[in-house]
Amino acid sequence: MKIEVRALSKYFGSVEAVSNVSFTVKEGELLGLLGPSGSGKTTVLRMIAGLESPSSGDIFIDHVRVNDLSVQQRNIGFVFQHYALFKHMTVADNVAFGLSIKKWAKREIHQRVADLLQLMGLPGLGGRYPHQLSGGQRQRVAIARALAPRPSVLLLDEPFGAVDAQVRQELREWLIRLHDELAVTSLFVTHDQEEAMEVSNRLIVFSKGRLEQIGSPAEVYEDPATEFVARFIGSMNIVEAEVKQGVAHVAGLEFPAPDFPDTQRIQIGFRPYYIKLSEDTTHFRLQARVRHVYFLGVAYRVEIETESGLILRSRMNKEEFRQCRFEVGQPVSYAITHFRILPQDHGTPSPAMGIPDSPLTP
Repeated sequence: MKIEVRALSKYFGSVEAVSNVSFTVKEGELLGLLGPSGSGKTTVLRMIAGLESPSSGDIFIDHVRVNDLSVQQRNIGFVFQHYALFKHMTVADNVAFGLSIKKWAKREIHQRVADLLQLMGLPGLGGRYPHQLSGGQRQRVAIARALAPRPSVLLLDEPFGAVDAQVRQELREWLIRLHDELAVTSLFVTHDQEEAMEVSNRLIVFSKGRLEQIGSPAEVYEDPATEFVARFIGSMNIVEAEVKQGVAHVAGLEFPAPDFPDTQRIQIGFRPYYIKLSEDTTHFRLQARVRHVYFLGVAYRVEIETESGLILRSRMNKEEFRQCRFEVGQPVSYAITHFRILPQDHGTPSPAMGIPDSPLTP
C-alpha cells in the first residue's frame, strides 16, 4: 500500500507540533522517521494511524483519503514502544485479540496465531504470559499482534526503546529480515540515528515539526540539506567563516568559496574522517595539538586544538591509530580533505568539495 501525506499540520492549542509536512511512502517500503524528542515524528505517525486528527492537510492510503476514517477502517497495525500487551492474557490470546474483534473463525485464528509465532521465532510460547518473556520476546509478540489482521500498513513507534542495547541490535536485524519477507509498507519512528540508518530504506529527518530532509541513509548522511541535519546525523565539525575575495576564512583556515560575496558569513562543515592527522609536524602545513583521545570500539576519535584555539574532531580506524599512537598533548599536523558549505534557512546545499590545491593540504 502506498501512503501519501499532503501539507499535514497539527496544532495542540497554540502550539504547532507539525508544520506543513508532505511526503510519500512507496509500496513495500520501510521508511524511518528520525528526529529528537518533540520534533513531531510521533504526531505524524499517530495522524496516519487515526489516533490524532490533522488540523489541516490530507492523508491517503492506496489513493483513498482516510482523514475521516476510524482507526479500524484504515486497516493499520500499530506497535508501541512499551509493548502494550494484555498482562492477563497468554501470548496466543494477545496475538489473537484483533482477530477475535474482527470475528474470525476460531480455526482460522488458531492457524494464524501459530503461523505468526513461528515467523516471530516464538514457537511453543503461546501458552506463556507476558511477564514470563524477555523484553525482546514481548516486543516480537507486540509486532505479531499488529500483523495478525493482515494490515495494509505497519506503524512502529520507538519499538525497541524499552530493551537493552544487545537485544535492540538483534531486533533491528530481525525486523529487516521480517520486512524483506513480508514487504508490508512500514513507517518506523526512532530518535536513534544508527537504528534509523540501519533499518530504513529511506529516512525523513524532523526538527520542530518541520520536515528537514528526506532521502536514503547515505544521502542524508553525506549530503545534509540543512545545518540541523548536518549536526544531528552523525558527527560533523561546523565552523562559521567570512568570505573575502572568494575564500572563506576562519581561525587560520581557508576554504574556496567563489560563489559568495565579500563579507558574507557562511557555515562550513566537514566530517571527522576528512581530517587527516600526522605525528610528523612537517607532513601537513596546519599545526595542532592532541586534546583528547576517545576509544569508540571500532574506531578512535581524536580531538585536536589548533594554534588559534579551534577545537576539531578527527576519526580514524584502529589500524590507522595504532600506526601513530597519538597521545594527549602531542603536537600534530593536519589537513582537511573535503568540506561542504552548509545551506542557510533551508537553502540549496553545496556539493561536497575536495580541496587538493588549497593551502589546507600537505
